[in-house]
Amino acid sequence: MPRNHIFEMAFAKVYPLYVKKAENKNRTKEEVDKIICWLTGYNQSELQQQIERGNDLKTFFAQAPEINPNSSLIKGVVCGVRVEEIEDPLMQKIRYLDKLIDELAKGKDLEKILRE
Repeated sequence: MPRNHIFEMAFAKVYPLYVKKAENKNRTKEEVDKIICWLTGYNQSELQQQIERGNDLKTFFAQAPEINPNSSLIKGVVCGVRVEEIEDPLMQKIRYLDKLIDELAKGKDLEKILRE
């Protein structure tokens, strides 16, 4: 299986891009954090530790306390690919997060984004 360089990217490099995307659409860093914590099971201090450690995306998701069981309800297209059809589990988690941030930036209610 070919190596995927996105897996080696530091979460701390991706995180500010998520925040910037949200803030450019009048959403907040707190909403981004809530989405990330919902998906991964991290609490706020654990999320901050992951950012400070500079862990790559592979490690970030491997150390996640629990991927939300409702993440399977995330549907749609990111980068031209349907997230529910991605076969690699790690890539699917990364794209789930991308999709949730896209939904936030598009103005969707947080309750709907979190599949509540």
